[in-house]
Amino acid sequence: MKRRPKIVCLGGGTGTYQVLLGLRQFPVDLTAVVTMSDSGGSSGRLRKELGILPPGDARRALLALSGLRIKKKTLNALFDFRFDNGELAGHSLGNLLLAALMQITGRTDIAISEAARILEVSGQVLPVTTGKTELIARLKDGTIIRGETNIDVRDIKPKVPIEEIYLSPKGRIFSETKKAILKADLIALGPGDLYTSIIPNLLVSGVNKAIKDSKAKVILIVNLMTKHGETNGFKASDFVREIKKYLGPAGKRLNYALVSKKVKVTPKTLRWYKKYKAELVKNDLGQGKNFNVVVIVRDFSQKGNLLRHDSQKLARAIIKLL
Repeated sequence: MKRRPKIVCLGGGTGTYQVLLGLRQFPVDLTAVVTMSDSGGSSGRLRKELGILPPGDARRALLALSGLRIKKKTLNALFDFRFDNGELAGHSLGNLLLAALMQITGRTDIAISEAARILEVSGQVLPVTTGKTELIARLKDGTIIRGETNIDVRDIKPKVPIEEIYLSPKGRIFSETKKAILKADLIALGPGDLYTSIIPNLLVSGVNKAIKDSKAKVILIVNLMTKHGETNGFKASDFVREIKKYLGPAGKRLNYALVSKKVKVTPKTLRWYKKYKAELVKNDLGQGKNFNVVVIVRDFSQKGNLLRHDSQKLARAIIKLL
């Protein structure tokens, strides 16, 4: 029997969700590696109150890969449902399930594995680390911002660019995550918040070495929109440059960058994003080779009021690279 290609997706949030949603339709072995530095919202409260690792990104990945015979829309609504009053106000049902499993099993990796059984997940979801870490940003003027949520939704000098981002402590790569990366045929980074969803994975000790030592093709899916306080004014080349920077010696392994063509968007949608000071990412790379990376330019966006990557378009492009 022919071996199924192994794909590892590193990231978090809605971006990784879209990639997984498309790839699960193909005959591949999928592994989602998710960040463990979230400190905001329901995840942050559970982390602080119960002393557990944040479950939010794991929840989204599990939902994307779930094979339960229930409408995906209904399943998402159920697990993303947030209570609006009482002591549970703000918590999502999915986060509470994972938090309960973490306390029952005493281990984050086993809790995620048990949740995967409940949701009949195809593939696996792994934490990038099981160590407790804090995400820290240093701005160009030297200001230090601590905590993922304070960087993600930045009230502190949002117009001052980020100079560097790091973890304290660095944490160590989870053993099963290391194995998955070393055995991968393809590793996909992004899309997602650059400094709070993608790069935190690369900051964990051992991740970059595993990528460097693997034989996988490494691709970056460039974001459609900038994010205020993180990537103000960023073009496609800025995303590639920063990823190569944080990959370190493994930066030479970055083979491809997937960049969406000029996205057709309605004035109404643009006005909505303008409220959040987000702009379309301009492609200054073109089709061909830049930064020693092959750039693939196509229409990867989906139709709708919100700008999102189309899961099917992304999946087909990724599968062709295997």
